[in-house]
Order: sequence, then structure tokens, then C-alpha cells
Amino acid sequence: MGKPVNTRRSEQEPVKGPVDKAMEVLEALVEGGGGPHRLGEIARRTGLTKPTVHRHLRTMADYGFAQVAEGGSYRPGPRLLGLAAAALDAGPGLDLARPVLADLRQRTGLLAYYAVRDADEAVFLALSEPSREYRMSARPGGRAPLYCSAAGLAMLSALPPAEVNDVLDGAGPLPARAPHTLTDPAALRAELAECARRGYAVDDEFEEQDARAVAAPVVGADGRAVGAIAVRGLTFALDAAGVELFGPMVRAAARTVSSGLSGAPRLGLVADGGGA
Repeated sequence: MGKPVNTRRSEQEPVKGPVDKAMEVLEALVEGGGGPHRLGEIARRTGLTKPTVHRHLRTMADYGFAQVAEGGSYRPGPRLLGLAAAALDAGPGLDLARPVLADLRQRTGLLAYYAVRDADEAVFLALSEPSREYRMSARPGGRAPLYCSAAGLAMLSALPPAEVNDVLDGAGPLPARAPHTLTDPAALRAELAECARRGYAVDDEFEEQDARAVAAPVVGADGRAVGAIAVRGLTFALDAAGVELFGPMVRAAARTVSSGLSGAPRLGLVADGGGA
């Protein structure tokens, strides 16, 4: 799952300063499961020269944010991993989401995850995986476009129209990620209206072929979408009947986390399917 979408609207791209370049190198360092990554690979991902990348990596290594691996490649360093763990432990909603995800995974037998929004993408922060012979491609820190992922569609369905327009309005159709991806903004708005009506979104092979997901938005005390709870599986494991059964369960799970964020009493974990 790729780099965050550049949301800058200016005609001419601003000149990158040292901090901008360091952030791009740091992001490339943790992509793809954290490496190790060779210098040339990071240079290709960032569009920076090898000397520039090497200079930033050496500084990061000095501070413990990067670590030299075999063959002159680099991986995330212990200080970066420690900061990431601390940030995740203190993340809003994560302490509420984790038991809900475990409960959903146990009830559905599917991968359950919690995601938040970063610009035009959904970022997966916490996952609860079932014990199966196959694994889904989602991983902590992974990303997917809002317009084609279940978590992204769920969050979009709970956003004000102006914010939805910022994501969907562009120079033309959105790029397809899979054969069934909805790329027309009008079709996506119709899908978002249906998501809002039933309280959960369905990724019906929009993001990845042969994979399906169901997600519902998590809202904060101010009523704004702050994340989404979702389950995901291969299409044979999450068929149309499964969507009908698990959709209300995911919706109830998201409402449990939302209630915790707003300070309202939480009445158990995930309600059985059915009901609003």
C-alpha cells in the first residue's frame, strides 16, 4: 500500500527543504514492512539522489531512527520502533478498539482492523488476525485510498460534503485498484449515500481482487469521523450472506468505540447482527 497522496493544490510544487526530504526518507524506510531497504531502493521511492538519501540515513542511524543491515541496506532503528510503539499505545481510540477487534475476529473468523484517516488514505493501526492458512495483505501501518477501501468509504460516509468533495473532485476518474473499483465520483457519492443509510460500507473487490470487507465509522465526541472498524476476508469467506450478517455487527462494534470516545456508558462489546 503506497505513499500518502500529495494533497497540495498549488500549480508549482514547492521546493523541498531538508526536513521534507528527511520525512520522505523516513517514510520510505518503514514501507513494505520495514525492510531492510537498499539505498538505491529508497532513492527510487523518494525521487532523491543517492548521496542525499545516504546523508539522511546516516544522521538517522546516529540518532537510532535507522539501523544499518546486511549488505549496506537499512531498516528502522530501535528508537523509531520505540516511538512508534509509544504513539500507538497512546493513540485515541486504540485502547477501546483492541478488545472490540478481538471480539469481532472471534465472532466472524475474519481479519478485524481499526483504521484512521491521513489525507486521502486510510491507515491501518491495529489488526486482529484469525489463525488461517492464508493471510490478508493488510498490516499495521499499511495504507489504502479512501475511495476504494471499506474503512475509507466508511469514514467518507460520515464526513461533511465539503471534505468528501476534496477527496473525490479532481481532474477526472479516480485510478482503479482492482477490476471492480468505483472510479466515477458520481457513482462513489451514490455508494456513500447507501453507506450512510445502512451504517456500514462494503468494499466489494474495490481495493483488491478476490477480497471483500465491511466497515463502519467511528466518531468522536464532536460527532466527526475519527476512524473505522472493519472486517476483511477473501470473497469465498465473506460472501453476500456474510456481509448481511456481519455488517450490523461491525456497525455495533464501531458504535461501542464511538461511545467510549464520547464518554458515554459502554454496554458490552459487539451486539449480535440485526438492529440499528
